[in-house]
Amino acid sequence: MKRLLINATGMIVLLFTLGMLGCKKEGRDINMNISEVTQFYAPNDNLFVKLEPATSASVGFEWDQAKAEDGSLVMYEVAFDKVTGDFSNPVYKMASDGNGVQNKLTLSHKDLNRIANFAGIKSLETGKLKWTVLASKGTNVKKSALVRTIEVERPAGFAEIPTEVYLTGDATEAGANVANAIKLKSTGPGTFEIYTSLKPGTYNFVNKTTGASTSYQVQGTFLKEGGGVASPATGTQVYRIELDFNNAAVKLTEITKVGYWFAPHNSIDAELTYAGGGVFQALNVPIEFKQEGWGRDERYKFRMTLKDASGTEFMEDWGSANRDNNRPTATTPAAWYNLFKHEVNQWDYCFKFPTEADMKNVDLILNFKPDAPYNHVLVIK
Repeated sequence: MKRLLINATGMIVLLFTLGMLGCKKEGRDINMNISEVTQFYAPNDNLFVKLEPATSASVGFEWDQAKAEDGSLVMYEVAFDKVTGDFSNPVYKMASDGNGVQNKLTLSHKDLNRIANFAGIKSLETGKLKWTVLASKGTNVKKSALVRTIEVERPAGFAEIPTEVYLTGDATEAGANVANAIKLKSTGPGTFEIYTSLKPGTYNFVNKTTGASTSYQVQGTFLKEGGGVASPATGTQVYRIELDFNNAAVKLTEITKVGYWFAPHNSIDAELTYAGGGVFQALNVPIEFKQEGWGRDERYKFRMTLKDASGTEFMEDWGSANRDNNRPTATTPAAWYNLFKHEVNQWDYCFKFPTEADMKNVDLILNFKPDAPYNHVLVIK
C-alpha cells in the first residue's frame, strides 16, 4: 500500500512538471508584436473648442489601425498630457470606443472639461492639451510617435460637480466639526440652497463629512475651491445661501423679516422669528377671520423680506401651489401645506385656515429644512 501511494505521488509531481513545461513553451510561442499608430485623422492639430459640458456636445478622435503580427486584436487608449509633458505620466487616459476596440474615441465636452482641469487649466481660462494614441496587446504597449494639440476654453463651472454639499465652520449653526456639517438642499443638477444663520467667524462648504473631501469657499459672487473665509455677518443673521456649481456662482441673501400675511387685512399680522435649523415660527398668534357680506374670510400666506448683496430690500410671498383653495379638513393631505415662492400679491396662492382656527390662538411654523419639501405646520391651541 505504501509503495502504491509513493508511485501515485510521483505520478502527480511528474504530470505537474510536464504541465508547467507545456505552459512555458506555450508562453514562448505567443506573438506579442504590434506596430504603432502612424496616422491621425481627427481632430485637426490645434483645434480650438469652447467647452459646453452641460450639453451633449462631443469631440471625435480617429486614427489609423495598428497591426498585430499574428492578426489578433489590438486595443487602444488616447492619452492626454500638459503641453510640457512627455506622456511618461499623462494626466488622463481613456479607452477608445467599443471598450478599447475601435480606432476612434468620442469624447464628451464634460469629460474633456474634467481632463482640462486635471491638466491645470482653471475655470474661465483657455489652455492647451497634448494627445496621442497608445496601441496595446497584452503587456506590450506602443505609443504613437505622433502628437497633436487641442486648445480648450473652460466654462465657469466646476469640472467635478458634487452630488451633496454641506455647510461647516465656526460661523455656522453646527460649528467647525465637519462631522456635524449641515446638509444643503439639492434644487437641481449642480444647484443647492440652505436657509440658515451665520455669525462672525469663518465658513465653507464640503462635498462630504467623512473621508477625503473637497472644500469650497465664497469669493464675492463666485464659488471656488478652498478653505474657510470670513462670514459676512456682523451678528447672528439669517441667510438664504444659493450655490450653482454649473456656473461657479453663489448668492447670499439676508432674510430680515418673515411675516404671517392675513390677506383680508392686506397686512402682516404677526412676525415669525428664526428658531434655527431652517425653521421660522410664531407662537400663540390670535386668529380671527374677517366678516364679509358673503361670509368669513380666512385667507393667509407668508411674506418674506430680504436684502441682496447691494443692500437693496425686496419681498417674496410663500404660499400654496394653488391660486385658490378650500378650507382644509382632517383628511387634507400633508402636501397641501407645502410652501412655494411667488411674486408679491394680496390674494393669490393663499392658504385657508381650517374652520376650527377662528377665534383661537395658533402656532405657525415654517420649515425650510433640506430633507423635505418646504412646508408649514399649523397648530390650533
